[in-house]
Amino acid sequence: MKQYINLPARPSLKSLEDKAVWLSFLLIAIGLHVFEATLPSLGPWFKLGLANIMTLLALLLLGPQAAFFLAIARVVVGSMFIGTLLTPTFFISLAGAVMAAVVMLLLYRSFANISLIALSLCAAMAHMLGQFVVVEIYFIQQTALYYLLPPLLALSCLSGWINGAIASYIYPSLSEPRRR
Repeated sequence: MKQYINLPARPSLKSLEDKAVWLSFLLIAIGLHVFEATLPSLGPWFKLGLANIMTLLALLLLGPQAAFFLAIARVVVGSMFIGTLLTPTFFISLAGAVMAAVVMLLLYRSFANISLIALSLCAAMAHMLGQFVVVEIYFIQQTALYYLLPPLLALSCLSGWINGAIASYIYPSLSEPRRR
């Protein structure tokens, strides 16, 4: 008499497709993260945040959990590529990414019709505030540091608007094939 091994059920095609989309978003986000590391900075702790476009798209196409883990995974893996893993830069970046993702998810759940630009704007400001808090608490405990906050928040608003506009432009072409 043959004994059959109890194999787990096959995952659905939808589940496999979602995982493939998430992984492709992660790879693009890592590429953008690494690309941005090569660009000159507009100020301390400031980059354009192009990888956040992928987090916005993941939120709409795959859901909040996928977007949150994408934000964290892209910082961790991207930091491995650029050589900043477990450095102060890594922790500053991770704090910003987590804060931005949390704000993005809370707004997405609280306001059904919020635009991608509004989500991106709020997430960009939260990202900067998260980074600022970590820098202030752990690295630079000087009141003069607060003079940097207004211009950095203004730059965050600009980059948040740009990233939201880019995500708004990309989203319709990505969501259409998934409705099949």
